[in-house]
Amino acid sequence: MKKLIGIAILGILAISCEDVIDVDVPNAPPRLVIDASINWFEGTMGNEQKIELSLTAPYFDNEVPPANNATVAITDTNGTIFNFTEEGNTGVYRTSTFTPEIDETYTLTISYEGETYVANEVLTSTVPVDYVEQNDEGGFTGDEIEIKAFYTDPANIENYYFFELVNPAVVTPEFEAYKDEFTDGNQIFAFYTNEDLETGDELIIRNYGVSERFYEFMFILLQQAETDGSPFQTQPATVRGNCVNTTNPNNYPLGYFRLSQAFEFVYTVE
Repeated sequence: MKKLIGIAILGILAISCEDVIDVDVPNAPPRLVIDASINWFEGTMGNEQKIELSLTAPYFDNEVPPANNATVAITDTNGTIFNFTEEGNTGVYRTSTFTPEIDETYTLTISYEGETYVANEVLTSTVPVDYVEQNDEGGFTGDEIEIKAFYTDPANIENYYFFELVNPAVVTPEFEAYKDEFTDGNQIFAFYTNEDLETGDELIIRNYGVSERFYEFMFILLQQAETDGSPFQTQPATVRGNCVNTTNPNNYPLGYFRLSQAFEFVYTVE
């Protein structure tokens, strides 16, 4: 009798394990997400630029909905307007007429769904990578490749840096934000390591000059991304960028309007 009861219990447990559990995740109204990174790379005119607009979506959605039919423009202090035109229905808006100028202030204006979004930012200069050092005995196990990209910080000037490191073996680039509070005027380095980095890989290192406000924005964002927890854990705080909804402040957007001088260094792993 006990054996039959045990078999019955096991059968019930097996059936229970096959039940689908629907997680009720609260959904908020979609917000506009602004990815307006204007980058002036060395050796280019900087006239071709793009801005990507999308909408927030429920957690379990597989696609990010584009924000279509927006009016997007950047204006400089001389009143010159650079209009961006959407490519099809992609949410990607492009221009080929932008004129970059270091230390110039630009205003981004977006009209979308009857509301106006505005942001102001300065095109910030930066410095190139001087050279790269490789260490083949890094990491906890002593067999990971470590990369140090050295650059020289200008003396007596407050500088902020944003590094993008693109590894062909990793889908998502790694980002780092630095400031020269304790390294003013010195040669310092951006650091990168990954267990999948191999000899022959081409690591792309991009250095962008950024404002203090963007540095603070990205520093907080990167810290939150590294925080351990469940996928449903509430963020400590919503990271707000410099874009403001002037029509309805409560319907604030996410993202940032950034303008940077940029340098790219391609390093082949030895």
